[in-house]
Amino acid sequence: MGLVSIEDLLNRCGSVYKLVILSAQRAKAVAEGAKPLVQTSSKKATSIALEEVLHGRVLYKAEPSEEGDTTRGRHTRAKKAHKS
Repeated sequence: MGLVSIEDLLNRCGSVYKLVILSAQRAKAVAEGAKPLVQTSSKKATSIALEEVLHGRVLYKAEPSEEGDTTRGRHTRAKKAHKS
């Protein structure tokens, strides 16, 4: 992965906190054997996860907690656009 500006990553996530949660969860999944969602020469899970965030392949999805608010989040794969 080349140098990626934090501004580009933040534009995808909206906040530093969402970026950290999203990239950490995805990096963990990659480290545990999940296949990368982008072609990359990177070998490190964190670098792969950040590239996936930058390319819009993983998204932050808020989950409702027991009280009904959306304070917890998780990563989810971006849906591919269907060609008609």
